[in-house]
Amino acid sequence: MVTGASSGIGAATAQILRRRGWDVVAVARRADRLAALEHDTGAVAYAADLTRDADVAALTEWLADSGPVHALVHVAGGARGADRVEDGALADWRWMYDVNVLSAQRLVVALLPLLRAAALEDGHADTLFVTSTAAQLAYPGGGGYNAAKAAESMLARALRLELNGEPIRVVEVAPGMVRTEEFALNRLGGDASAADAVYEGVAEPLTADDVADVIGYALDAPGHVNLDLVTMRPVAQSAQHLLARGPLRPRIGEQPA
Repeated sequence: MVTGASSGIGAATAQILRRRGWDVVAVARRADRLAALEHDTGAVAYAADLTRDADVAALTEWLADSGPVHALVHVAGGARGADRVEDGALADWRWMYDVNVLSAQRLVVALLPLLRAAALEDGHADTLFVTSTAAQLAYPGGGGYNAAKAAESMLARALRLELNGEPIRVVEVAPGMVRTEEFALNRLGGDASAADAVYEGVAEPLTADDVADVIGYALDAPGHVNLDLVTMRPVAQSAQHLLARGPLRPRIGEQPA
């Protein structure tokens, strides 16, 4: 099951897993986008809002009736606002915590019995959480998203310890700058110019397919291999706060800056 599958990394993950031979249940709120994904890839679409307990309960019941669940890939999440902590809107912070953290916890509670049943039958099962490098280093204007993604990262790390002794892998993939159609646009309130400026001059930000490739590898790795944490960034982004804008070129005969 892949969440956040209506766009961006979630949609790319559903597509790549289908190409790798997985049966995929693609979950997101927007049924129209899921229908297009289903038509194009053969993934099974299921529309649900993972911030609603009733939707998660209905999804779990449907999954239990449809067959074994070998992997939960939780991509759904997002950011709202780029304000200083003192200026942040409390509603935005609540939304980020709910969509990034509480939705992950809801799914773990709901799906662990199904994952355990699959592991008993097939040897292992997987949980995979897409967090962010924002979970690893704070930056001005990122407080709410930093806090939410750090909490999701801690959820995954605690879960890995709690599942010690069970054949259930817990993988965290933490991307840096990824250029998708909606992330920056949604974060900045639909301001297309501001969203474009985030990526301006950056040589080859990561793409959704780049992240999905790593997710596919993690799930298809031998069952005894767990990728605890994969941090991935474009070469132009050496760290969360260190981003090169402009062409990348070797310094030949030059002194480092």
